[in-house]
Amino acid sequence: MAISMYEASIPPIVRSLRNLIHILDRGAAHAETKKIDPTVLINSRLYPDMLPLSKQVQIASDITRRGIARLADSESPTFEDHETTFPELIDRLKQTISYLETITPEQIDHTETKKITLPIGKESMIFEGLPYLLYFILPNLYFHVTTTYNILRHSGVEIGKMDFLGKPE
Repeated sequence: MAISMYEASIPPIVRSLRNLIHILDRGAAHAETKKIDPTVLINSRLYPDMLPLSKQVQIASDITRRGIARLADSESPTFEDHETTFPELIDRLKQTISYLETITPEQIDHTETKKITLPIGKESMIFEGLPYLLYFILPNLYFHVTTTYNILRHSGVEIGKMDFLGKPE
């Protein structure tokens, strides 16, 4: 059985972003229960040279939104990186999901060999559609969701593997 580009992208991306919302909800609840200023968690890092939780969430949103837009020849909404609260980060993810849910299978199916040029600073990376999805978009998403999870877990938020994976559908 073949899997379409749509099925390989939109459902797992949306699921991961919804799970990330759940993880952020747990972080917000933890801060409230333990009387911790939420900005402490939002600005937390695993190591000084790593990006803070807020940036991890912003990148997860950007990578998926812009990546799917490139595959679909669609215009991605632009978000300012100004989120400083759990509700703002969650709203950004909900807006990302809303955009992704407008993409139809017809827009990205059969883009496996589509040429994707990704500007990175002064350079560009060039991909075909399938490797772009499998080796750039999805790994980046999982990296930033995992890092957000790890920041919160390291900060004492009681979350576990099933929070990351989500409930079976």
